[in-house]
Amino acid sequence: MLKFNESENQEECDRLIMVRCLELAQCALGKTAPNPLVGCVVAKNGEIIGEGFHPGAGHPHGEVFALREAGEKARGATAYVNLEPCNHYGRTPPCTEALMAAGVARVVIGMIDPNPLVAGSGVAKLRNAGMEVVVGVLEGECRKLNEAFIYRILNHRPFGILKYAMTLDGKIATTTGHSAWVTSPSARSEVHKLRVACDAVIIGGNTVRRDNPFLTSRRSRDDNPLRVVMSRSLDLPREANLWDVREAETLVFTEVGCNREFQEYLRQKGVEVLETESLTPGVVMDNLYERGFLSVVWECGGILAAEAIAAGAVQKIWAFIAPKIIGGETAPAPVGDLGLAKMTDALELENVSMRAVGCDYLLEGYFNN
Repeated sequence: MLKFNESENQEECDRLIMVRCLELAQCALGKTAPNPLVGCVVAKNGEIIGEGFHPGAGHPHGEVFALREAGEKARGATAYVNLEPCNHYGRTPPCTEALMAAGVARVVIGMIDPNPLVAGSGVAKLRNAGMEVVVGVLEGECRKLNEAFIYRILNHRPFGILKYAMTLDGKIATTTGHSAWVTSPSARSEVHKLRVACDAVIIGGNTVRRDNPFLTSRRSRDDNPLRVVMSRSLDLPREANLWDVREAETLVFTEVGCNREFQEYLRQKGVEVLETESLTPGVVMDNLYERGFLSVVWECGGILAAEAIAAGAVQKIWAFIAPKIIGGETAPAPVGDLGLAKMTDALELENVSMRAVGCDYLLEGYFNN
């Protein structure tokens, strides 16, 4: 097990071990919905004696696995966890009680759980039991890791990410519609990682017809998100990669009564088809919320992207920018008409960051919604 020198700087030791909690939590990326990503470390005298993470809904939380590994050594030790320990009975017992029963003397927490069933009550219970509790270690990093969980809890919708790849002059395809490939293999690898971390990826009918995508992570079936197609007309090809559900499940949304023959064809292929009175991004996001999803990626064309943004279904942008120029007045752009007439009406992103991915750049930013 790793060792840290607690005597020199307790705060620095706490930060270093919290980094390890975040690393452990990420072992379950894309598999915990509707639960958060949680990692836990138990340390004593500068030595890590137990580690664990929450593998998914219905399974024990990270604290339970870490305490099991620590065993009797946990008495008098410090427990580190990136999210406030739960204090209520759900599918599993409260982690606060597990920490108390193990005799832990000190608990270091990254952030308070926004879930109203917890929301500070876990901290209060631990302190009332005589434990020293430290809150807010690497809070920014902890909040970013679970940004989708936080958004879902507070807004009762999944967290939406709009991902697109464009040239330096803002085009996602040529005037003929050809788009393979705008970005480099390194950028496409990043997209595969994003799909692993999300619960669903959404496209429109135009993308099915134009690109015939797979929308997988290129990994195992367990790492693939639900593939979602929105199509009001169901004017879709009978042969498409998305209709092969051996690698990943596919869900098609359409409107009531539309192309019943093709609906039946899809169902026979194992594709789930849902009819709605009015097919909108909001309707789709509400359905995915009811399924327990945390985050979804919009990988659609400009028309549907504009609809999703206007509906408040997008909270974050992932924009890959390739050092290429296509030109062409009619070449498609990543976002369609939003009805904004003045530059002062432009939707601005916050907390923007940019990094190089191979020869391309990835810009990440958030809408204030």
